Amino acid sequence: MAPLTTSEPTASAASAASAAPEPAPSIPLKLAVILGSTREGRFGPVVADWFLSRTDRHAGFSADLVDLADIDLPTALSFRPGPAVQDQLARVSPRLADADAFVVITPEYNHSFPAALKSLIDWHYGEWQAKPVGFVSYGGISGGLRAVEQLRQIFAEMHAVTVRDTVSFHNAGAHFDEEGHHKDPSAAETAATAMLDQLAWWGLALRDAKSTRPYGK
Repeated sequence: MAPLTTSEPTASAASAASAAPEPAPSIPLKLAVILGSTREGRFGPVVADWFLSRTDRHAGFSADLVDLADIDLPTALSFRPGPAVQDQLARVSPRLADADAFVVITPEYNHSFPAALKSLIDWHYGEWQAKPVGFVSYGGISGGLRAVEQLRQIFAEMHAVTVRDTVSFHNAGAHFDEEGHHKDPSAAETAATAMLDQLAWWGLALRDAKSTRPYGK
């Protein structure tokens, strides 16, 4: 006789499933998306708009765009910044401190990343600590990946954790139409989802850990 098979759950299994509590929704991570290019005629806003549309679809994040074209931080650092610099810091430092995670959108200029991005990093320290960082890069044939590899070393010095996967646009201008829409977004969207999932895992893990004990550097 053939063994009895069924696709229906047993009564006890169905009862246990119905009694199981729904998982409590997690508070979305505050994600600071940093647009690192300030150059005239920059392509960065096209990439940023595309990426923000991806974060809007990810339930794990609440995104805040930090556009460095709107922030004027000097390259000369000071322990006693004057009123003008303090005003600029007041516009950006609380947003970085409030963030649970970061995504840096960077081009590649001469095998590296923009000076404005280095200034932002150097003017802060505790704001980066024990938080995850993801990268979206764009450029020519390298897709900005050389800039990303340099940024990984810098953020390690800041006690930040960089996630492995990135989103990279090689010959970026060719991928978008005149209205800023990606012509064939499937591969880029897959990469963005993978990076955001990793960022969410680290962001939640680090946020929970810091709620239990302060980060020790």
